[in-house]
Amino acid sequence: MMEHQEKTRTAYDGIVEVYASAFANRLETQPFARNMIATFAELVRETGNTRVADVGCGPGHLTAMLHELGLDAFGIDLSPAMVAHARRAHPALAYDEGRMEALPVEEGTLGGILAHYSMIHTPPAELPALLAEQARVLAPGGLLMVSFFGTDGPEPIPFDHKVATAYSWPADQLSHLLVGAGFTPFARLLHDPATERGFLDAHLIARLGQSPARG
Repeated sequence: MMEHQEKTRTAYDGIVEVYASAFANRLETQPFARNMIATFAELVRETGNTRVADVGCGPGHLTAMLHELGLDAFGIDLSPAMVAHARRAHPALAYDEGRMEALPVEEGTLGGILAHYSMIHTPPAELPALLAEQARVLAPGGLLMVSFFGTDGPEPIPFDHKVATAYSWPADQLSHLLVGAGFTPFARLLHDPATERGFLDAHLIARLGQSPARG
């Protein structure tokens, strides 16, 4: 495990109850994100493969939301304390400890992956390999939704996140990395932030391989 991963894991282990309390409402106050996730879920159901990983699942609230949207969802998180909390809070669902860079998932088996602000702590130079790992476990035509802090600048910007160092990304540049990993980005949403942080809230949905033509 790399040093930044160890620091991130330790930091999230130390704030489980505070973090879980802050996000217990499953995006009830974030209509843009909520509706993008609902769209993602609908598109995954259309593929016929409803097996979905919520990577960086934290306390498990969005895994439960995906389950309620008709998906066979399970959660993976770097933090053992977060995984323990998720198992207690949602005992009917599966949660496992794991890294996004080495997912404990068989190749080509998933219909979708949700990465909701879970790639933000990955240094830019390491993100291509992380995206390649998401592509490895998705079935052809599988969907990836990435939510992140967006910026208008030309390059990713590091900033002092409340938990651990994080990076905001230009949507075009992150889309370019998705293409390099074998994805076709086809939907994006950028909107003003819900907090004082100042970055845009950004969401991208991409399909592994070429998106099918619409009639």
